[in-house]
Amino acid sequence: MNRTASPHTTGVLPDAAVVQRRVLRVLVASQVLSGAGLAAGVTVGALLAQDMLGATGLAGLPSALFTAGSALTAVVVGRVSQRHGRRPGLAAGYLTGAVGSLGVIVAAVLDSPVLLFVALFVYGAGTATNLQARYAGADLAPRDHRARAVSTVLVATTLGGVAGPNLAAPTGTFAEKLGIPGLAGPFLLSGAAYALAALVLAVRLRPDPLLTARALADAGPEDATAGGTTAITTDRDGHGGVVLGALIMVLTQLVMVAIMTMTPVYLHDHGHGTAASGVVIAVHIAAMYLPSPLTGWLVDRFGRLRIAAASGLTLLASGVLAATAPGDSVALLALALALLGLGWNFGLVSGTAIITDAVPLATRARTQGMVDVSIAVAGATGGISSGLVVAASGYPVLALTGGVLALAVLPAVAATAYRR
Repeated sequence: MNRTASPHTTGVLPDAAVVQRRVLRVLVASQVLSGAGLAAGVTVGALLAQDMLGATGLAGLPSALFTAGSALTAVVVGRVSQRHGRRPGLAAGYLTGAVGSLGVIVAAVLDSPVLLFVALFVYGAGTATNLQARYAGADLAPRDHRARAVSTVLVATTLGGVAGPNLAAPTGTFAEKLGIPGLAGPFLLSGAAYALAALVLAVRLRPDPLLTARALADAGPEDATAGGTTAITTDRDGHGGVVLGALIMVLTQLVMVAIMTMTPVYLHDHGHGTAASGVVIAVHIAAMYLPSPLTGWLVDRFGRLRIAAASGLTLLASGVLAATAPGDSVALLALALALLGLGWNFGLVSGTAIITDAVPLATRARTQGMVDVSIAVAGATGGISSGLVVAASGYPVLALTGGVLALAVLPAVAATAYRR
């Protein structure tokens, strides 16, 4: 059967380049909003748990819970997107994150750790959806521009991600006026931000990028390149590409989450308040997303493997600096977390490009969802182990261990380069 119509047109295939520009605009708008929602939990999640439990050992549990929740969401969003398109999958994911944010606020008011942990698990849906959105940016992009398309979506998270942590203190003050514990205040922001992101996608992400890409691919190479858009291609070594891309992103996520989670606690233990933690996390999130356009260009220009190797080296530098920085030096810890964010960015953009290159359109969303499950599990592992490591050995040991672990990316990249 010859399909010549897109999901939202009759008989006429859309110009892929035109649709791609619209898709990127809508994704950018939703990512600005979701970035603010994502940053709220990162900034105060560990502090809220520490305050409610009165112990540091389980302070990493919130990060583990919302990353575990993101693992389940990654599967669901991937499967919904595979069957119905990116729009319903992403919108549902953000709406679930908004529900989780509301649950955290209720748990804080009731002083219920059990409800807090359940709500943080649900809140993790927003984290998974924020990452899944990057794949939507690459659906209609030609191979030599995929990394830049992914980067465009990622960089949009910077605006909300940087603003979110710096609003921790003001939202905390506002929450207290409403009779809500101050540490739950940022979740008021995250709930509203995730709900608005869901609304933007549900209303504006038309035509759907994944369904449009399939229609163009089914129409044949000549139609798929209409308007000067390069045909969408995949590598032959699909399995190897999926394994390598997943490994790169799993390692970078594990190291990033572990060090990031306990940095606010480390600062708090050295007498710094929420504002200082907010600044450090804002710098970190800016470094996670702001370099994305440059990273995308580097990946497309110099290759996926070189930038993947750079991610391991950058994360090592971050771990060493965090381990040796004095606890009273906000500036040095901010620099360490900036390197942590940059190394994560290198790994995520290069790994995403490798995965997208390797997977055919027929199974793309489902496979991407499963890959993001492994990323979320790695984040959960890093989050829950970080508190235990700090309680047993201290923050410097955690930071140095994470940096050394990131070097495992290098032999995998070297082996792949040798086979090629």
